Amino acid sequence: MRPFLTRRRGEGPWPWLAAGSVALSLSMLAGLLLLLAVGGLGHFWPAEVSEVTPREGAPFAGIPVREERVVGSERRERLYFTGNLDLDGERWRWIPLDAIAALEAPPELVVLERRRWGDFLGHLVALEDGGRRHAGAAAWPALEERLATLETLRDERDHLRDAVVAPLVRRLEQGGDPAAAAELARANARIRELQTAMQGATLVLESVDGRRLEQPLAEVLRAWRPNAMSPPQKLAAWGRGVWRFLSEGPRAANSAGGVWPAIFGTVMMVLLMSVVVTPFGVLAGIYLNEVARQGPFTRLVRIGVRNLAGVPSIVYGVFGLGVFVHGIGGSLDAWFFAESLPSPTFGTGGLLWASLTLALLTLPVVIVATEEGLARVPEHQREGALALGATRMEMLTRVVLPMTVPAMLTGLILAVARAAGEVAPLMLVGVAKLAPQVPVDGEFPFLHLERKFMHLGYHIYDTAFHGDDVQAAMPLVYATALLLVLVILVLNLTAIFLRHHLRARHGVASRA
Repeated sequence: MRPFLTRRRGEGPWPWLAAGSVALSLSMLAGLLLLLAVGGLGHFWPAEVSEVTPREGAPFAGIPVREERVVGSERRERLYFTGNLDLDGERWRWIPLDAIAALEAPPELVVLERRRWGDFLGHLVALEDGGRRHAGAAAWPALEERLATLETLRDERDHLRDAVVAPLVRRLEQGGDPAAAAELARANARIRELQTAMQGATLVLESVDGRRLEQPLAEVLRAWRPNAMSPPQKLAAWGRGVWRFLSEGPRAANSAGGVWPAIFGTVMMVLLMSVVVTPFGVLAGIYLNEVARQGPFTRLVRIGVRNLAGVPSIVYGVFGLGVFVHGIGGSLDAWFFAESLPSPTFGTGGLLWASLTLALLTLPVVIVATEEGLARVPEHQREGALALGATRMEMLTRVVLPMTVPAMLTGLILAVARAAGEVAPLMLVGVAKLAPQVPVDGEFPFLHLERKFMHLGYHIYDTAFHGDDVQAAMPLVYATALLLVLVILVLNLTAIFLRHHLRARHGVASRA
C-alpha cells in the first residue's frame, strides 16, 4: 500500500485537486446541514422576550430576530417579532437601534400560542373560569393547570373524531347500519360534552402599552414565560416543541403545527415506489445484458433508457395524470366503483398513482445500475459455473445475480434519493396541501392507496410561497428541509448497510 498523500511520478496535481474537490464538497454539505439545523431547530427554543421602549412612541414586547444595516447609511435596524396581530394588525416591527431608549426583559412577560391571530406577547392579568377570578400571582398557576386539562380534553375529542366518528361515517355511507348510527350518535354526544367542557374560561390580557384583551381560553394551545425559565426548562420546552413538530399535523395554512402526515406520506410513497421499481428495473437490466441478442436494436433500447433519465420530471407527472389517473383510475372506477360516480375513487390523484409515477421516473437509474453491475462480473465466473454443469438459469441466479446485488442496491439508493425530493410530478398525481389523515388505519384494506397524501417536499414549497406570512414560515421551512434530508439519509443508509452486508457475503467483482 502506498503511503498516505504520496503520488507516483507523472501524476501531476490531479490527486490533490481530487482531494480538494472532495473536501470542498463535504464542507458545502456540512454548511448546508448547519444552516438548516440552526434556522430550523432554533425555532423551537423559547427565545427571550424583550420589552422595548422607543425614544418616540409607545413601548412594545418583541422577540429579536435579526439585525441589518440600512442601505446607504451606517445605521442598523433590528427586526422584532411582536405578535398581537389582532391588536396591531401586523406581527413584525423594524426599529433602528439608536431609536431604542430602554431595553428590558421582565420575567412576567407571557407568550401565548393561539389557534387564531397567532401568538400574543404581553402580560397576564387574570383568568376567569366558572365565576372564579384568578388574578395577580395566582393567575399563572391557574392558567397552567387549566391548559393541562384542556389538552386532555382535546386529545380525547380528536381521538373520537379520527378513530370513531370517521370510520362510522364511512360505514354508514356504504350502507344502512342501525348499530353504527347509534354508536355515531353517542360519539357525537360525547364530543359535544367535551366541547362544552372546554368553553367558559377567559383570559384577561394586557399588552405592554396598556391595551386590554379578553381571550377565550379554548383558543389557546400553549403558554410560557421564557424570561422566567431556566436553561434546563428551556431545553425541555425545546424537546417538547420538536416532538410536537414531528408528531402533530399542520394548521394555520401549514404555517404552524407539525409535519407528521408529510413524514408518513413521504416514507410510504418512497417504499411503494421502491417495491415497484426494483423488480422491473432489475429484470430489464438482466434482459438487456444477459438475455437479449446484442445488436443495433439493443443498443437503441439502451440509448432510449439513458435518455429517459434526462426527461424533466414534470413530463412524467403529465404522463401519470393522463395514463394512471384518468386512464387506469377512470377505468377502475367505471368497473368496480360505478355506484360512487361521479365522485371518483381511483380516478383522482392518490398515493398509488404517485408511487407508480415516481417508479417510472426512477426506472432508468435502476436499469443502468443493474447493467453496470452485471457487466463487472468476470466472464470466468460464468464459464466456471457452466463448466461445472450448471444450467444457464442456475448460473444466472446462483452466481451472477448475488454478485450484482450491491450494484442493484446502488441503483435503488439513487432512485430513493431522487424520488424523495421530487415535487413537480406529485402536484399532478396525488399530493395535497392538507391531508391530516394518513392513508393507513384499522379498516380493511388498512393501506388506502386511493387517498391523497402529504409530502415533505411539497410542504416546503407550499409553506414558503403560499403562506400569508412568509417571514414566520421560514423557520418551519428550514426545519422541514432538514427533516427531508434526514429521511433521505435514513432510507439511503438502510440500503447502504444492506449493500455492504451482501457485498461481504457474496463478494463483488472489482472495477476493470
